Amino acid sequence: MTPAKLRPARAAMGQPETKVAGLCAELGVTRQTLYRFIGPNGELRADGEKLLARHKRGI
Repeated sequence: MTPAKLRPARAAMGQPETKVAGLCAELGVTRQTLYRFIGPNGELRADGEKLLARHKRGI
């Protein structure tokens, strides 16, 4: 997962009509990876917050 993938995934997961399998295929990630970073309602999970924090620091 990258910050560039995380942002559109969050927006899509917040939409009830989103098909998770299709989103995963589009992003090139597994369902497990998607849910590791983003909750089913589009909320960031701890790993998603860490990823964005590292990106902001430039690591």
